[in-house]
Amino acid sequence: MNIKSGSFNLVFGESGCGKSTLFRLCKREISPNGKRSGNILYKGTDISILEPKISACKIGFVGQKPDEQIVTDKVWHELAFGLENSGLKNTEIKSRVAEMSSYFGINEWYHKNTDELSGGQKQILNLASVMVMQPDILILDEPTSQLDPIAASNFIEALKKLNYDFGLTILIAEHRLEEIFPVADNAFAMENGRIIFSGNPKNVCEKLKGNNLEMSLPTPSRVWSSLEVNCECPLTVRDGRNFLRENFPDKFGREISVKNEHGSSESKNNTAIEADGIFFRYGKKLPDILENMSLTVNKGEIFSILGGNGCGKTTTLNILSGIDIPYKGCIKILGKKINSYKNNSLYRNTLAYLPQNPMSVFIKTSVREDLADILNVLDIPKNEQSYHITDISQKVGISDFLGRHPYDLSGGEIQKCAIAKILLTNPQIMLLDEPTKGMDAFYKNTLLTIMKALKNEGKTILMVTHDIEFAAEASDRCALFFDGGIVSYGVPNEFFSGNSFYTTSAGRMSRDFFKNAVLCSEIVRLCGG
Repeated sequence: MNIKSGSFNLVFGESGCGKSTLFRLCKREISPNGKRSGNILYKGTDISILEPKISACKIGFVGQKPDEQIVTDKVWHELAFGLENSGLKNTEIKSRVAEMSSYFGINEWYHKNTDELSGGQKQILNLASVMVMQPDILILDEPTSQLDPIAASNFIEALKKLNYDFGLTILIAEHRLEEIFPVADNAFAMENGRIIFSGNPKNVCEKLKGNNLEMSLPTPSRVWSSLEVNCECPLTVRDGRNFLRENFPDKFGREISVKNEHGSSESKNNTAIEADGIFFRYGKKLPDILENMSLTVNKGEIFSILGGNGCGKTTTLNILSGIDIPYKGCIKILGKKINSYKNNSLYRNTLAYLPQNPMSVFIKTSVREDLADILNVLDIPKNEQSYHITDISQKVGISDFLGRHPYDLSGGEIQKCAIAKILLTNPQIMLLDEPTKGMDAFYKNTLLTIMKALKNEGKTILMVTHDIEFAAEASDRCALFFDGGIVSYGVPNEFFSGNSFYTTSAGRMSRDFFKNAVLCSEIVRLCGG
């Protein structure tokens, strides 16, 4: 790879293809252990012999987990931390910190504790803390993976502005390509540790026809590829609308029929999860996180909750799983009050919870040992454990990871293994917090197949997600969380058609042309493809 100064460069590929390893190798201080051949040059000098100060300051790095990069307790101190370690004078530190705070709009939360910030604010803080060091190149490893759609859009806008305003060189790895693909000067498609295609984004789209990576391209590009119209590949929603307007005006007015299979079937004997009038706060003197929150999820339903960072979605899952206890309200799981489940019976073939940080479910030194550990807890005989582990590994696609340490896996790989572990408990209800985080489009299809199969077996899935495209395709019903409770819900085609920001790219692209179309495949079908 050759990265030109001042350019915006995107690297994308399936989980585990080597993106994170490549990026960490470019930042000497966090290079992984192992055998390396070849050279990585920064302005013609091998990074292994760069002066420490140049390596630390001029090559900036922002990772995919905001909490792991924050090292101090106050926002202002986090901004000053790198400068203090560089030995700058106090007057210069104050000047740089003030300037960067104003640029990123941090003034309003400048004196806050870092642990009080939302996910979006933490990632902006990480970015500002790197930028205050005045780097020449900024390396970002899936920086929007834990952000809601609006926060992710704002973050990408900040990167675009830095590239334009400062001529900052940007190298970013992402799975969410809808907004970042059109911004990039160069795109690098990565597969099995190698760059297979590179060039400007439109050329790369054309080269990827028929490749698995085509699934990860922006919606307008996938529609163009599926319909095989002889014209330039569209990248943005605006380009996609023009593409439809110029090529398929005779198809306008068609619609997707809406099936409301679960919306009217909320009888008591069909209810899997029921929360009524829930109030919850993390301390007596702190404000309510949940305020009169009510929710009903039916048996055999895939129900998705969407909403901004810090609005209470994860807190809701913690309460429904029994981790946190509300100070007011009633929760029923399969018709029984949650406090009537004794001796952990709730977690034996009844309910399983995938937390937002999948690393927290692993306690052993290999994935195989961890899967065996959960089978031991469930009293599965030793002679049957191998069969169960092999079976779930093949279904979820983690057979190659069984002998590896969980901490050596990429974000997407560890997410797959965590899903395998909770599936081994054979629960009737699954609570999933950001299940597609760090996953490529190809594996999302695999997860979708698994979830649909579980639904057909009568299992219930309640999912919190920022992945709008996945929610639209997987869910029976979706809900929007705001101000401590659910403010709206409905079947995906109606729910997303009525939203402006919490909607899919396909929904924005086809709005006013086709009614209720919110998926790429639906646009293609309505256009006659």
